[in-house]
Formats: sequence, structure tokens, C-alpha cells
Amino acid sequence: MSNISRRNFIEKSIAAGAAVAVAPSLFGSGSTFSTPRVIKDDISLAQWALVDEVKSGKWKTLDFAKIARNDFGLNGIEFVNTLFEVTTEGYLKKLIKNADDNGVTMVLIMVDDEGDGCGATKKERNQFSVNHRKWIDAAAYLGCKSIRTNCRGPENADKAEALKWAAESYNMLLEYAVPAKISVLIENHGGVSNDADWMVSLFKEVDNLYFGAYPDWRRPADNFDNIDYLKKMLPYSGGMSYRNQPTEELTAKMIKLAKDSGYRGWYGIESSGREEIKKGTELLKKYLF
Repeated sequence: MSNISRRNFIEKSIAAGAAVAVAPSLFGSGSTFSTPRVIKDDISLAQWALVDEVKSGKWKTLDFAKIARNDFGLNGIEFVNTLFEVTTEGYLKKLIKNADDNGVTMVLIMVDDEGDGCGATKKERNQFSVNHRKWIDAAAYLGCKSIRTNCRGPENADKAEALKWAAESYNMLLEYAVPAKISVLIENHGGVSNDADWMVSLFKEVDNLYFGAYPDWRRPADNFDNIDYLKKMLPYSGGMSYRNQPTEELTAKMIKLAKDSGYRGWYGIESSGREEIKKGTELLKKYLF
């Protein structure tokens, strides 16, 4: 795999005098990164926020760009792979046309049901890499910049062993993703991915500019400090899975934290239901721009 480590990327960019041509997020606070090529903040709609409507047949994925633009006035969309009807070239071409017609950017594909990035066996790790390749291909064809993966690991797994398993899985997947210029992100969906310190160790171990976090702004809980988690993920964040917080004050605090860190990129609203999406849009516009 080509040498695309975060450390070498910074050193070579500075040595070439190219810092001004690189996304501000890469240098805003020294070590903070977003995905490659992201240079400004914007708001997108995560398809999962309206998953009940899709599953009930109210609309299909082909309608997603029109829904985001006409119903919410948003500039980007984030797909869920399990809501694709098919992945044929003709279908993907229709998605591209619909996005173009509505002036919407296709940001990423959230990938579920294709294996876990922290499989305990070699077979599981290999299969994880193989299963996600078709979604890297689809993302590249659509013009997306990233796919989102899950990395939970077995229950009560030894974290040192889990780190080795995940590093192997993601290094294999990145061999395929980097040439396609598709970033591979992990969302905190339980297990080891909920442990911010473990995640930082994984990002340092793999050390690839195209590998990062997609922090889910879950509400605070007894076993999850969302502020602490976000702080630790920001240097590696390639996107934000935005959710409205219990108070506007906490929402504003998290937005400011992301901005002050130097993060630049998409805030994908995943708050459930139309009213929560509209509320999230209002809050992001109030505190982000």
C-alpha cells in the first residue's frame, strides 16, 4: 500500500510549501484531521433518520436527494447500504442523476450487515474486508468520499487482542480503499468502538490518512460521556453523525468543540423523524455558520 500515513502527509505537505492548499482542518489545531479534500462545513441528511418512512414504503432511496432538498433544504445525503434496492450500474446512474438534478452532494454510504471490523478469527477479518469492497466501489462510482463501518468486537474481548484484530482488518480494507480514494470510518456502535482511548490506539496503529472516526453524537449516559468521546475523536474525524442533545446548550457546546478543534466537514443529521431533523438543521445553522 502506498505510504499515506497521517504523519508523512503532514511532513511532505509542509516540506513542499503546500500547507495553504490543504484543507484547513488538517492544520487548524496541529494534529486535527478530517477526511482528505474536505475544506468547509456543511449539513447533510443521514438516511437512517427517516428509516421508518423508507421501510414503510413512503419513499425509496432513489427519492432521497429530492427529499433532502425539497423537504429540508439540505446540501448533502448519507446513504444506508441496507436501504439500496439494488446496486446495478443503471441504479447507481439514477442516483447520480437525481442528486445532480436536486443539487445535492452524495457524502458517504453507511455500511451495515457486512461483518465487523474486529472479528476474532482470520476468516471473519478476511470476509469483512471482502464484503466492504463492493460498497467502496459503489461509493467511488457515486462520488462519495467515505464509507462508514462497524467495529464492535466480541463481547468481553481482551482489548489488546481486539486491537490486533481490528488493525489487521482495516489494513486489509485500506489496501482496497486508498487507491479508490475512499475513506474508511468507524462509528461508535457499541463494543470496543465505544471506548475512545481504544479507538485512538487503533488510529495510531493503522496510521492512515484515509482511516478515521465518524463520531455518533449519542446523548450522554452513565456509561458514555459524549463530550469526552467527541474530544478524543476529533483529531481523526472524517464526518459527524449529528444528533440533537437534551439541551440546546449542550448541542452548542459540542458544535463549538468541533469547530474550535479545526474540524471541517459534513454534519450528517441522524436525529430521528422530521421534526428532529428540522430542529437539528436550525441548531446547526445557528451555531455552525
